[in-house]
Amino acid sequence: MDRKKVCEKSSAKKKMMSIELKREIIEKHEQGVRVVDLSRQYGRSTTMICTVLKQKESIKSVTPAKGLTIISKLRTSLHENMEKLLMVWVTEKQLQGDTLTQTIICEKARAIYGDLLKQTPQTSIHEASEESFKASRGWFENFKKRTGIHSVVRHGEAACSDKKAAEDYIKTFSDLIKAQGYISQQVFNCDETGLFWKKMLNRTYITAEEKTMPGHKPMMDRLTLAL
Repeated sequence: MDRKKVCEKSSAKKKMMSIELKREIIEKHEQGVRVVDLSRQYGRSTTMICTVLKQKESIKSVTPAKGLTIISKLRTSLHENMEKLLMVWVTEKQLQGDTLTQTIICEKARAIYGDLLKQTPQTSIHEASEESFKASRGWFENFKKRTGIHSVVRHGEAACSDKKAAEDYIKTFSDLIKAQGYISQQVFNCDETGLFWKKMLNRTYITAEEKTMPGHKPMMDRLTLAL
């Protein structure tokens, strides 16, 4: 076989398919479109097309959990339920202003999976076990794509500051200066600098709907100097 054709065939096998695309392929096949024609149309191998058709009943019954936007492959209901509960936990932690890292999220995912596994009859798990779910980096990357969670930088005091009150105070402060007759040389801003010797993480994961991280001003152990 020509080497180029082998490479193309190998590449086709590696392409991921969303659940929507799989359903579209199934629908066209049920309308009479041949497997070979579907393979050419979608740029997938005939083996992959046949695999999708064999799983059509399962694919038709899949319902993405709330917060999930993409399903690239069939997973057990145990994984679906775990990710649904994980998103609830992420949202709760976000509202509490807690920092969420990849390590923290993966540890919670493993814990939820283990709890669900204990509550599920072994006969309905289909080879599931605590060791079968590693919460690997690959899983986390796909979980981010499915849910839309993303990492943002936490800006210390910005997390608990009242922006509207600060904007309103500009006029109030200006009126106060005029009323008291202060000159510009008497008005100054005082700030501080310091050395953080215990620094908290400044990045956290939040849900797709949010752009910034609400929460409290974190504790910061440091030596400071007023300027």
